Amino acid sequence: MKGQKSAATGPHVLRRMNVEAVLAALRGVEGRTARVADLAALTGLSRPAVTRALTELKDCGLVEFTSAAGTQQLGRPAQQVRFRAGAGYVAGIDIGPHSVLVMIADLSGKVLASHRATVHPGTAGPGLFALVRSALTTAADAADVPLAQLWAVSTGTPGIVDRERGEVLLAPSIRDWAGLPAVALLRDWLHCPVSIDNDVNLAVLAERLHGTGEGPEPEGGAAPAGGTGSDCLVLVHWGRRIGTGIVIDGRPYRGNSAAAGELGFIDLACGPDGPAGSRPADGMGPFEQLVGADAIHRLALEAGAPVGEAKDIAPLFAAARAGDATAVAVVEQVAARFARGLAALLLVLDPGRVVIGGGVSRAGEVLLRPVRRHLESRTLVPVTVEASALGERAVALGAVRHALELAEERVTAAFAPKESAP
Repeated sequence: MKGQKSAATGPHVLRRMNVEAVLAALRGVEGRTARVADLAALTGLSRPAVTRALTELKDCGLVEFTSAAGTQQLGRPAQQVRFRAGAGYVAGIDIGPHSVLVMIADLSGKVLASHRATVHPGTAGPGLFALVRSALTTAADAADVPLAQLWAVSTGTPGIVDRERGEVLLAPSIRDWAGLPAVALLRDWLHCPVSIDNDVNLAVLAERLHGTGEGPEPEGGAAPAGGTGSDCLVLVHWGRRIGTGIVIDGRPYRGNSAAAGELGFIDLACGPDGPAGSRPADGMGPFEQLVGADAIHRLALEAGAPVGEAKDIAPLFAAARAGDATAVAVVEQVAARFARGLAALLLVLDPGRVVIGGGVSRAGEVLLRPVRRHLESRTLVPVTVEASALGERAVALGAVRHALELAEERVTAAFAPKESAP
């Protein structure tokens, strides 16, 4: 419990825990300004313990003490403490096969600037890393934040990621990206903590904490900072490729080898309706070959439904929305296939809530309605299925949120030398 010391907790560990608790409470209050008494009530700590923690945070430059505005009482004015969100900054980066999105945020999670750079076809790992560096520099310049003031950077990438070692183990959609020491290179360049994770795992973090009921975050708004989202949640990224982020009991689930959630590789082939032959050179999984964006485009062409150039499937959904019978039939076929694969995951996990992101999710209700209907006959309990509220910003916003956690760890770790003193 907060404010209580276990037998195994030493004084220095307790000090660090108190600092973490006070910092979290201060960041969570409206206006990020509070009195010592307020923070004591929020944390369950004594006033002296809160004051000591605030002094530590003041020495780190994270808080400042002020007199309460407009106080008329006699004697010493009431003192308040304010969280200094501009004391440092973080970056969240979404690295993909088609674009790189960088967001720069202050320590409150407010996004100050973002920059999206296009990845040209054929770009390999080294070229992609150079683009990441360029995009990060451009975003930091737009936010008027020197790179030296970044306290932490978090990156999301498609593929299987070893988070502990900071390595991409497998990335079929980006040539020569797996094995490239991107984290080490960024860390050596920026001199701050840098992490990497699967992109959908970061997106599901943002979707969980933000929730879909409030609508998209406005430009310049804060990255998700709460803890009010679903404790069990599945986010399906549905585009040319299909991946899944999983939250169980409020915690991301990655699996033994960080390969959990690879829905795109579920094999639902049965006779002529299944993918033919071995896995193609681009590493597409069986389910991706069945219902990915390329497969939807192919089905529409075969049926004579409207599609655009460069495998654009937006005209298909627009036609279905307008009642075109051929387009409706294709969408119905896609929804039935997708629901069949998704049901296999839901029957195992029972998440209660599914968020659909990625390019295909832009179809909206014209696609989600038949998906829900087909799920009803394939699942045992009701499940909420909704489109992503964050869209293409989910990965970067999740990365910002994780970078803030890294920054907090950096702050509390700074107390270690003091704690070890006799």
